[in-house]
Amino acid sequence: MVLAGGTGGLGSAVASRLVAEGARVILSFHSNRERALLWQDRAVVIQADLAAAEDRARLLAAAPNLYGLVVFAGDPARVNEPGEVEAAMRRSHEVNYLGPILLAREAAARMRTSRVEGAIVLFSTMQANALFPASTAYAAQKAALQHAARILAKECRGPSNIRVNVVSPGVMAAGMAEPSIASGKYDRFLQEGIINRFGRAEDVARAVRFFLEPDNYITGQVLCVDGGITL
Repeated sequence: MVLAGGTGGLGSAVASRLVAEGARVILSFHSNRERALLWQDRAVVIQADLAAAEDRARLLAAAPNLYGLVVFAGDPARVNEPGEVEAAMRRSHEVNYLGPILLAREAAARMRTSRVEGAIVLFSTMQANALFPASTAYAAQKAALQHAARILAKECRGPSNIRVNVVSPGVMAAGMAEPSIASGKYDRFLQEGIINRFGRAEDVARAVRFFLEPDNYITGQVLCVDGGITL
């Protein structure tokens, strides 16, 4: 299993579950080496920029018998000033769309060549499924990722049986949403009774594990793990 960007809060929960089940896990990280090294005794850890073709190739080469790919990599693309929007959108395109989709397509090609009936799971966000103000730089690229993932799923259906699905988390008390939760940004969802709690990393881990199940009969779907926020 390759978990790209898998050393963060959500990725670590998935990795822990897979390792406990005996899976050989390869984790990649972009810049947080200290956090990544916490995994060096339990998994193969590789530094990789998913926007760089040579890094994607090196990451996939570490898993010659690749069955599963999960791509957690992402950037919140937060913008504080109007003048920052363009730079944030360009960064978001590379991190939230281009790198993950290219890696998914390259992984699917390897699976076809190896005749592996594998599973690919990409990560989106609730902001791609509902309209949230000030989320242009982030949400639009994640919405594009969802569409591209479904195209790839259609290309991989049939005899190759490579399943491609997307997990779309809501407000999770792990990963990129942690600072927003700490600031009180999402408290209204609790106060207004929209959700009864914030999500946990384990909620996402269960969803990913479901999509990775061998012979799963689901592909081309987006699963919102958001407690009902996007309703």
